[in-house]
Amino acid sequence: EIDQTLLSAKRSEENAKKAMVDAARLADELRSEQDHCDIQTKAKKALESQMMELDTKITDAEEFAIRGGRAVLAKMESRIRELEIELGSVQSHTSENQKGFQRTERKNKELAFQIDEDKKNQQRMTELATALQAKIKTYKKQIEEAEEIAALNLAKFRKAQQELEETEE
Repeated sequence: EIDQTLLSAKRSEENAKKAMVDAARLADELRSEQDHCDIQTKAKKALESQMMELDTKITDAEEFAIRGGRAVLAKMESRIRELEIELGSVQSHTSENQKGFQRTERKNKELAFQIDEDKKNQQRMTELATALQAKIKTYKKQIEEAEEIAALNLAKFRKAQQELEETEE
């Protein structure tokens, strides 16, 4: 039983170590995703800034188009559509990154909970092993006492047998 308990404790320790490695890996992934999200946010702001600049250019182009520059206006509108499509793509990617971040965060919480449970299990196993060791000590002490009593009784028996033999002679 003790071997099984010790083996179980070792397995719990190994599982705890694996969980800590997984938690570290997930933390690295989380940092990476956060960095990526920051980059995407900066790109989004840059694109929004570009859109604002393009809106200004559209206004100018509309004035020019009124005077006969409809071709320039069509080109600018095409560019706006391209940027809007790109912005939609960036927003979609940012949304995916946010979902990934949430999944990673949830996984981190699950791993933290599992680590706590493993620690509690390990503590229980340690307490159980300590209790079993105390019982073993008690049993050993009782065996030693029984052996002493048996040795005394054997000595008394031999003495009595010797006395009996002497009285018979």
